[in-house]
Amino acid sequence: MRVLVIGSGAREHALLLALRKDPQVTALWVAPGNAGTARVAEQHDVDVTSGADVVALAREVRADLVVIGPEVPLVLGVADALRAAGIVCFGPSKDAARIEGSKAFAKEVMAAAGVRTAASETVDSPAHLDAALDRFGPPAGDPAWVVKDDRLAAGKGVVVTADRGIARAHAAELLEAGHPVLLESYLDGPEVSLFCVVDGETVVPLLPAQDFKRVGEGDTGPNTGGMGAYAPLPWLPDEVYRDIVANIVEPVAAELVRRDSPFCGLLYVGLAITAGGPAVVEFNCRFGDPETQAVLALLESPLGQLLYAAGTGKLAELGELRWREGAAVTVVLAAENYPGRPRVGDVVTGAEAEGVLHAGTARRDDGEVVSSGGRVLSVVGTGADLAAARAQAYELMRSIRLPGSHFRGDIALLAAEGRISV
Repeated sequence: MRVLVIGSGAREHALLLALRKDPQVTALWVAPGNAGTARVAEQHDVDVTSGADVVALAREVRADLVVIGPEVPLVLGVADALRAAGIVCFGPSKDAARIEGSKAFAKEVMAAAGVRTAASETVDSPAHLDAALDRFGPPAGDPAWVVKDDRLAAGKGVVVTADRGIARAHAAELLEAGHPVLLESYLDGPEVSLFCVVDGETVVPLLPAQDFKRVGEGDTGPNTGGMGAYAPLPWLPDEVYRDIVANIVEPVAAELVRRDSPFCGLLYVGLAITAGGPAVVEFNCRFGDPETQAVLALLESPLGQLLYAAGTGKLAELGELRWREGAAVTVVLAAENYPGRPRVGDVVTGAEAEGVLHAGTARRDDGEVVSSGGRVLSVVGTGADLAAARAQAYELMRSIRLPGSHFRGDIALLAAEGRISV
């Protein structure tokens, strides 16, 4: 099987490493890739948002399977272009990708499927903002306003704050840019990220994970694309995991089929495990980053065969997935000033070690690896338990040098110490 992966982040680096282990995968390409993926697959520079360009590349390399990593090409319909050209693709259609591309659409689907989620209201005019904020102000015991960009925002379009002024300023900025705003009630409880490979109504769940969106330790500071993750979740009861699959993911997949927008790809559900049970925070239409780096580090089943089965409508024929014992922890190394405008162009040393996955990196003409984005590297540690995986990840992180960089030192700490419970 010849596989082309679309994307340039640590998620795509993790996908390539897992695909390389599949005995049926004979050749790998990535577009556009980064300095780390160049060591795993042949790289091509292509406009990943252009269906015509991606189709042309897939034909050039004679790809048997195209795996689309990022959400933007999916929301723009690149998967549709590949399928129209007769090329097997892992990634949902433009219609199905609206589950991430429009938060209002996702709410509509969840309501039709009877899925529990936060109460919400869409605001599309500054004239309606203040009244809506008053309706969604924190009631007694509720800590925050939740203000979201209705469109794609790379994980950074959400503000959760107890300060009405901050909530209003974020909403007003989005409205001024022409973006509808989604106000939500706050969901309290530990968060879970669950990836499911989906082919119509067939759902194959992967290991549950937890990610860390805030830039600072103790979940402080602004939201980012993700500063770390771990899997599995020792505190999540099996019955809650099964409940999420049976009563949230499967009904949503069935509802998309009912709407003639069947989902084929990776359906990601982010949840809060509240006192009243699991409730959906968001759906995404692709593998999440940085959770993918941790989850795939533990997968023993052949990834290429799994994704190809979904892309060809044969997912139901696969048996149960096999997983490595133990745990995995991902810690993200970010550039100076991230999640603001990051400083780039600095030399990164120590980035060639096993367990270091590249994201915002490039290779200069002199051969040096330099930073080229906000999230520069993901460091993945594995071990018999979370404590051992954390120790390996942070030991590896100490061997990396990037001027002005920062990372969180508390990824998976509470779970490793047994301080998270449902």
